Amino acid sequence: MEELGSVITAIVTPFDEQLRVDEDAFVSLMSYLAANGSDGFVVCGTTGEAATLSDEEHLGLVELAVRERPSGVSIIAGAGSNDTRHAVHLTERACELGVDAILSVTPYYNRPSRRGIVRHFEEVALASDVPVILYNIPQRTGTDMPNDLLAELAQIERIDYVKQANANNLAPVDGLRIYAGDDVTFARTLDMGEPGGILVASHIVGPQMRRMVDEPENRAEIDASLRDVYETLFITANPTCTKAALELLGQRVGGLRLPLIEASDSEREAVRAMLVRHDLLGQLAA
Repeated sequence: MEELGSVITAIVTPFDEQLRVDEDAFVSLMSYLAANGSDGFVVCGTTGEAATLSDEEHLGLVELAVRERPSGVSIIAGAGSNDTRHAVHLTERACELGVDAILSVTPYYNRPSRRGIVRHFEEVALASDVPVILYNIPQRTGTDMPNDLLAELAQIERIDYVKQANANNLAPVDGLRIYAGDDVTFARTLDMGEPGGILVASHIVGPQMRRMVDEPENRAEIDASLRDVYETLFITANPTCTKAALELLGQRVGGLRLPLIEASDSEREAVRAMLVRHDLLGQLAA
């Protein structure tokens, strides 16, 4: 099931000067990214600052993305929560709005037991009529889903993929297709024969990441050339530097909602230097 795409961008949420969701800028950004290598979007994920969006804003963005999507791209709704009832609600509503898949993170903070994780995802899967992508990111959730647990979860109908953000677990899993959860493991995931990645650097170097899919013979070289991009975008909390880079490239994405704050002068200079190294400055939105 590779129809969701290979270069899936975890799209940022643009805000205006009052930190309200900027719908026009969001639609413009989708078009820009689709023209520069993205063939799918995760809407309202971590990079989209979902933690500081109200449900009304969250579902409004999902609805907007489905309605205004560029031709041929997939829309995947972030719909996770550490409250199973809330995850079910977001999943049901996102499916009603017409998404192509659901991204559902391991319940965070309350750190459920293995049996609790299984029960949680059973309820999420029952609420969905589209494929569910599990999201394993223990550095944020405090809980790792080892590969034997992922294989168990794969037996649940509609759980078809995992976004794997624990590089130590990156290996084939019976019953699941794997998306890289970090830019740095994108090439490795493709080399495994998996469909692709849910990415952040594709905001900035989407055409190069597209080439990593289309030109496997050049994949290792392209990946090596982008390592400083991956590193720079994560020198502080995501999506701080990604938004700074997009603004420098002429995309109107605005600031961040507290507790995240905009890039410092030194962080912004690091972003600018990275863009200069890659001859990207001056490439304004089409």
